[in-house]
Amino acid sequence: MARHLDFRRRKPRRFAAIRPLMLALSVAALLGSAAPGGLMAQDAATLIADRLEIAADTRLIAEGSVEVFYQGRRLTAQRIVFDQTADRLTIEGPIRLTDAEGTTVIVSAQAELAADLTEGILQSARVVLNQQLQMAASQMVRSEGRYLQLDNAIASSCRICEGSPTPLWEIRARRILHDQQEKQIYFDHAQLRMAGVPVLYIPRLRVPDPTLDRSTGFLMPKFTNRTDLGTGLTLPYFVTLGPSRDLTFSPTLTTAGGKTLEMRYRQAFETGSIVLSGAISRDEIQPDDTRGHVVADGLFRLPRDFRLAFHGEAVSDDAYLADYGISDTDRLTNSIQIDRVRRDEYIAARIINFDTLRAGDFPSATPYLVTDATYIRRFQLGSLGGEGTLRFGTHTHTRQSSNPLDGLDADDIAEGADMQRLSIGADWRKDWLTQGGLLVAALGEVRMDSFRISDDATYGGSNTRLSGAAAVEFRWPWLRAGSGGASQVIEPVAQIVWSDDDGATVPNEDSRLVEFDEANLFSLNRFPGNDVVETGLRANLGVSWTRLDPSGWTMGATLGRVFREDPVAAFSTASGLSGSTSDWMFALTAETPGGLDLAGRIIADDDLTVTRGEVLAEYATPDLWLNTGYIWSVADLAESRANAVSDLVIGGGYQISPGWQASASGRYDFEADSYRSADFGLSFKNECLLVDLSLSRRFTSSTTVRPGTTVDLSVELLGFGGGTEAGPARMCRR
Repeated sequence: MARHLDFRRRKPRRFAAIRPLMLALSVAALLGSAAPGGLMAQDAATLIADRLEIAADTRLIAEGSVEVFYQGRRLTAQRIVFDQTADRLTIEGPIRLTDAEGTTVIVSAQAELAADLTEGILQSARVVLNQQLQMAASQMVRSEGRYLQLDNAIASSCRICEGSPTPLWEIRARRILHDQQEKQIYFDHAQLRMAGVPVLYIPRLRVPDPTLDRSTGFLMPKFTNRTDLGTGLTLPYFVTLGPSRDLTFSPTLTTAGGKTLEMRYRQAFETGSIVLSGAISRDEIQPDDTRGHVVADGLFRLPRDFRLAFHGEAVSDDAYLADYGISDTDRLTNSIQIDRVRRDEYIAARIINFDTLRAGDFPSATPYLVTDATYIRRFQLGSLGGEGTLRFGTHTHTRQSSNPLDGLDADDIAEGADMQRLSIGADWRKDWLTQGGLLVAALGEVRMDSFRISDDATYGGSNTRLSGAAAVEFRWPWLRAGSGGASQVIEPVAQIVWSDDDGATVPNEDSRLVEFDEANLFSLNRFPGNDVVETGLRANLGVSWTRLDPSGWTMGATLGRVFREDPVAAFSTASGLSGSTSDWMFALTAETPGGLDLAGRIIADDDLTVTRGEVLAEYATPDLWLNTGYIWSVADLAESRANAVSDLVIGGGYQISPGWQASASGRYDFEADSYRSADFGLSFKNECLLVDLSLSRRFTSSTTVRPGTTVDLSVELLGFGGGTEAGPARMCRR
């Protein structure tokens, strides 16, 4: 076998006694006739040192900043002696061995290793995995190129300081075995210590190393205290079922005798994914019943840009989700939908099932099965000019009741009314710009809705409604450029609209809640659904103002009102659109470079009596974030609201220090003069530990849900595989 020598030059050290001799050679070239365990030429190792000696007894001695590179591994030391006969390396430190991926670093004072660095003993050794978890022992044995065994060892991912050598947590074990191939760490007779104090003994423990994202095993426990359930302990167990599937079991036991088993199954496919989750419980709230819930979600890509999504959920009783803090929802929704979105086209079809959990609802009188299909196509009109849109839609909803009268909730809708609807419509818009800067637009819309209604004594039968609208719109933007690059735009807008239908009437089920805002001030039809059409001659008038500043300031305001020839009875009082003249709509937005964002809207009549209003504010800096919202609305039975609404919601958080973070939120009902909910959270996170404490209080009650307090505490030791990312490292003070 040919010998191979490779010489490289290095700059001389200033403190060296003699000019260093830099050699880089293939160790295999010196061992061409070595045993099979030795280094072969095709597996050449490169050695770099300040001084190299080839002794008469076939020993290779390298001294001074020695570096060895072999199959991606890198070894640095002060002195290496290679014994050809024994095929062994004797290394004097400080020693540093890094694997090919750079995720494992071994530091030692002295070592005896096989020539290929896969076997041997290291003294005063320390292992660093993925720059997180550290394991240390007086002696470490490396075997089979995959195992690291440390006896009487310590493991921790916490940084220690000179004046405080005790880590926040550490695991002391009689033996630690790291399987680098399977990426697992095994502890024998392990003892968990927090701040040096023993808190838990585990005879055998297995955890994934930090380089592994998913591994079967126990997850960190969680402690919970709830008013009606007592104090509980949850111990999740995660099971990998291959590269694309996993299953999590989370059993919980409480001091009040409750038992819960939560489950979550996830699977990824080439074209999508599914998630199935749920829980089954026995408790003292309903001691004679087995309670639980189940949720299923899926999302898939289909050919030709279509997408399929589904969501399903079921619960044993109306109070289960609230009792266990799972969700505040008061209505379950099961749906399956297929859709496609393109630049000029939208296609969607869905089936929805509703199941109410509200104490005041009548399930038999609530639509439980709804189907919808929509097709929208946008196109350019050649010689006519402008842009047109075609719309096709179908809708059905079904109730369990067959009662043709309105006898339960007085909403003017029969308790058993079922509906099928077919809708076809088209709209058109064309814009012109005059020489004086006036923007003129012409708009038109036609629509046909065909209804078939059953189990309804008032509206039952088949009915077809034709409707159309035409409008002309004038916009006159005024632009002013100020000093410093700031600009202002004032744009008065006037829109004259006429619309009508053939007088056919159907029950209003999908357009009972109408919002009057800057987005629909200049709409041809402000009803959100298809059951009602806005008709008559009207003028939509408004003016907007916008200021843009390169420094980051942005402000905008809109003021508008609607004047009608005749009032539209279908608009509720709370909407601000009833009567011949609507209320004033005023909207304001502002963004500042300092992180403050504001948005507000007020609907008020001529004497400034507010019908509806809301204000939203957000403030965010790197260390502080706040958000608040206030909403006010008058009582209106037409919107199923017997009492006025006056709610304040506020929340925020503060980064107390690089590791500590606090958050709080709450909701207050001014009309009821009572709190509705309050939440508080405190978390600590550094390079090795995550502690999350939350406290929540629900003040409201109903026939199925009582006020309650929930306390959750979770502690996670960071640095192991599949866990949370590490936080900022502990700072050492001098």
